[in-house]
Amino acid sequence: MRAVLLSAGQGSRLLPLTADIPKCLVRIGERTILDHQIDALVAAGIGDIMVVGGYRADVLAAHVEKRRAEVPGLVLRFNPFWRVASSIGSVWEARDWLAAPFVLANGDTIFAPDLIAAALGALRPGVNLLIEARPSSHQDDMLVALDGNRVRAVGKGLLPESAPHRSLGVIASPDADGGGYAAALAALIGEDEGVHNFHHAIVDRIARRQGVHAVLATSDRWQEFDSPADIDLWLERARAPVRR
Repeated sequence: MRAVLLSAGQGSRLLPLTADIPKCLVRIGERTILDHQIDALVAAGIGDIMVVGGYRADVLAAHVEKRRAEVPGLVLRFNPFWRVASSIGSVWEARDWLAAPFVLANGDTIFAPDLIAAALGALRPGVNLLIEARPSSHQDDMLVALDGNRVRAVGKGLLPESAPHRSLGVIASPDADGGGYAAALAALIGEDEGVHNFHHAIVDRIARRQGVHAVLATSDRWQEFDSPADIDLWLERARAPVRR
């Protein structure tokens, strides 16, 4: 299995931290977001990792090159359309890796290694989406509607009362053809205004036509970083004593 990390954005809500570096290189504790992700994937047994960059790709390239000394399978792919297309553009740049067993993750999210390992161990044939029950206080989540353990729909426009779960931004398939994910990507991005879709629209398309398996996260050891408050929350969790 190979991994793709979507790391093309600046992260304007984290300014001034991202004035000169991409969002994925913001330091969380002693490591960058990207380093947390790479280390978690390697710990879960995945050594082939593609980072799709855009904003300040020169800085990102230098960082990736340093990490390649420890992770030889780490590569960088540049998305030249990161300013004008939505996140689906970065997925398109990695499409050759998505027609085989893969795990794809947003580049602004840290996952504890055991969370990733458990999710990969729970994959079923086809396309899988990592989800969790949505805290009622959260806004701007990518909502997920379920039918049992199957994803029925994904999107920010779903009614919260009919979609009590949210996506963690991790999509995976153990199938030799990637569960048809690359084919659905090609069809969706080729439609009118297709380049302006969030990449979760691919999962929504597959869910409505073929079916997507929901993998429920049982740990809160993950965090998406959109604001300085998110950094404070992660560091607070890291300092908390381990519950036994």
